[in-house]
Amino acid sequence: MRNWWKRFWVEEDGIGTVEMILILVVLIALVLIFKSQLTSLVNEIFDKITSQSRLV
Repeated sequence: MRNWWKRFWVEEDGIGTVEMILILVVLIALVLIFKSQLTSLVNEIFDKITSQSRLV
């Protein structure tokens, strides 16, 4: 059992499924928390693009 635990702790084969799910959960939570700020930022960017494209 001790050898198994030691191999498990040292093994680094890359990102596993659990790590990928945790990263996705954190990203989704951040988007949900900052949804209004992100929406306003994107709208401002598109408004600037639209206004500047009319000048050309």
